[in-house]
Amino acid sequence: MPKLWSGMTSGAMDEAAEDFNRSIRVDSRMVREDIAGSIAHAKMLAAQAVLSPEDAEAIVAGLEGILSDIDAGALQIDPEAEDIHTFVEQTLTARVGEPGKRLHTARSRNDQVALDTRMYLRGRVETTVGLLKELMRALCDRAEEAKSMVMPGYTHLQRAQPVTMGHHLMAYAMMASRDLGRLTDAAKRMNVSPIGCCALAGTTYPTDRQYEAGLLGFDAVAENSLDGVSDRDFCVELAAALSLIMTHLSRLSEELILWSSWEFKFVRLSDAYSTGSSIMPQKKNPDMAELTRGKTGRVYGDLMALLTMLKGLPLAYNKDMQEDKELIFDAFDTVDACLTVTTPMVGTMTFLPDNMRRAAAAGFINATDLADFLVGKGMPFRTAYKLTGELVAECTAKGTTLEDLPLEAYRAKSELFDADLYDAINIDNCLLRRTSYGGPTPESVERQIKIIRELIK
Repeated sequence: MPKLWSGMTSGAMDEAAEDFNRSIRVDSRMVREDIAGSIAHAKMLAAQAVLSPEDAEAIVAGLEGILSDIDAGALQIDPEAEDIHTFVEQTLTARVGEPGKRLHTARSRNDQVALDTRMYLRGRVETTVGLLKELMRALCDRAEEAKSMVMPGYTHLQRAQPVTMGHHLMAYAMMASRDLGRLTDAAKRMNVSPIGCCALAGTTYPTDRQYEAGLLGFDAVAENSLDGVSDRDFCVELAAALSLIMTHLSRLSEELILWSSWEFKFVRLSDAYSTGSSIMPQKKNPDMAELTRGKTGRVYGDLMALLTMLKGLPLAYNKDMQEDKELIFDAFDTVDACLTVTTPMVGTMTFLPDNMRRAAAAGFINATDLADFLVGKGMPFRTAYKLTGELVAECTAKGTTLEDLPLEAYRAKSELFDADLYDAINIDNCLLRRTSYGGPTPESVERQIKIIRELIK
């Protein structure tokens, strides 16, 4: 296939160099955006009398026919084409003749690829936002179910204070809400049209960039033509937002891996999202969670590669920037795949509340409440803290718990102790008294669920 840029050069390339230069394998997924952008460009050129109405009609009809044939399977994208822009333009010219050669008036592949990429990623953001909302719904549904299931909260992976499984799951829903905000914010900044910036310095034709941007659903146009073709901030910003999504999915996956282990047994994952061992018949492995945890590094790598690719580039366009699409497309593909399996994995897991409750009872997670009991009797907190630590050490040595330690042992430490201390250190009561805003009580969890449900309506 002849090159769009042959003229000063013969266009003849070494076969290996030609394959190295070719981007059709990656950018062919933007064919719909490329055609939509070209239709808008033809309409703008006709409105500005740069193209005749007859040529514009032929171009638009030809482009619509190409897309229709691709959708129907009657036309295959040529894998030997240099890029998707070349394929579309040359296919169009083969079908409609001379008008097809006029389509590229007042634009460059530099602003064309920037346009296609923004339009394509705009659609990808919508898809990922939808998947994020599905995860948030699943987390809310399960949190509603588990709002009264007491479990130990952890710091340093050591049992710390009482929470509920519902409270714990809603922490991830709050993370996802921020992910939602970051993606939508990035999409707003991305929704600026570069078309008409041409190669780098605009054009001498009387174009109407605002009109063309409006046809394509953009909020504004790039104000500086150099910036318009060289800006890939939006790829980096989206990759950063996607990396944080993966951070949160990885943390959730890690907890599901821990919780489903024999050492915890807080949940049981569905067989639909687990695998077995080829040699150990007793095994049930949380492979979907482990894969999600592992794929996090892949998305981080996409972000770092984008940053590294851009850091030393002079203005305006450089061929290095051809790497942007493979990286950001991979990041979106990976995040969407992980969300697609994580949501039903969360939705189908079985809670084991008796095991959670036993773990809460055995971990001295009511020690802070015991110290607070003494503070309520007038003892300074630091004194109460030290005395409680001594009681925990005594319980540990005797193999008992604070709830089972007899009153005489308490009174040997302080005469402030009386029988109502057992009510104060009851695990369920410890949880229910944590009524501060954002806390773990069932009522607080219900309020958090309401906030998230309102957000995703």
